[in-house]
Amino acid sequence: MIKNMENQFHNDSIYWVELHKIKPNPYQPRREFNPLKLNDLADSIRQYGVLQPLVVTRHESETDDGGLSAEYELIAGERRLKASGLAGINQVPVIIRSVADDGRVKLELAIIENLQREDLNPIDRAYAFSRLVNEFDFKHGEIGSKVGKSREYVSNSIRLLSLPEEVQQALSEGKIAEGHARPVLMLADRPEEQMTIFKEIMMKKLTVREAEAISRRIAVDRVRKHSRTFDPEMVELENQLTEKLGTRVIIERKEVGGRLTINFFSPDDLHGLLDILNKEEGTIGQEKVEKFIENNKEELREKEEAENAEDAEEEQEPIDDRSEKEKEEEDLYSIKNFSI
Repeated sequence: MIKNMENQFHNDSIYWVELHKIKPNPYQPRREFNPLKLNDLADSIRQYGVLQPLVVTRHESETDDGGLSAEYELIAGERRLKASGLAGINQVPVIIRSVADDGRVKLELAIIENLQREDLNPIDRAYAFSRLVNEFDFKHGEIGSKVGKSREYVSNSIRLLSLPEEVQQALSEGKIAEGHARPVLMLADRPEEQMTIFKEIMMKKLTVREAEAISRRIAVDRVRKHSRTFDPEMVELENQLTEKLGTRVIIERKEVGGRLTINFFSPDDLHGLLDILNKEEGTIGQEKVEKFIENNKEELREKEEAENAEDAEEEQEPIDDRSEKEKEEEDLYSIKNFSI
């Protein structure tokens, strides 16, 4: 009990430690430090000091004369440590954590400390999660439990590392929001189109919703180009429906009938489409639809007759080519000839 109280007091206390005694964390999840922001922080430290303590571990070793020497290893606060050096500060406030000399524990604690302070950008966070998975065999659900997030949150974070390098850089520098990564990831198998949507986001300052809408259209258009031949009549019908409904409409013609796809990107879009359809019921491209049915009437009829003929053949009884003796033997042992 007393030992636990001492540990708690030790963990909650703030100490002042010389800057040169603090070693960087080899498992530091933050990979990049913006020089301009670092200088701004150094200016602030010169004026106000270090307002938030760094988090370190303490290591004691015996000196040649039999005394004890203490060194500290950083867990969280490397940006403050670097800025303090730029500001010419000799000592910084620290909180000492007692942890095992284990790389897994150090990385885990460094990530948790940084996440709690929201010190990590999305790419650094994804990289840290990835290290826990690849170097220390963590499962996504385990990481989620450690940092107070869902398994899906961890999985989606790690997916950010599959983005093109230029997109990752923009995300880590805050030039685009993490939400903008979703529409880029939707085109993961199309690198050129990924860069197209990324440049649109950057140049036109698209919102996340606008970027997702464009990304979906690109994906749908790509599928259309590879899945069917060009049909001017279908294109004209699609254009009429698209103009009327204000969203992308796709008509896929099959051997019999087909499929009509109307895209919407939010509940509001869906309600708007329903309102339009209720008002315009029976009038959207009606002449073209009737013409399409009339032109294909014979083909549809032949296909239907062929399917009916196949069904009729399946319903016919199979030909019994067994001998009379074989039939008699089956009847002899058939359950229908037994009674109770």
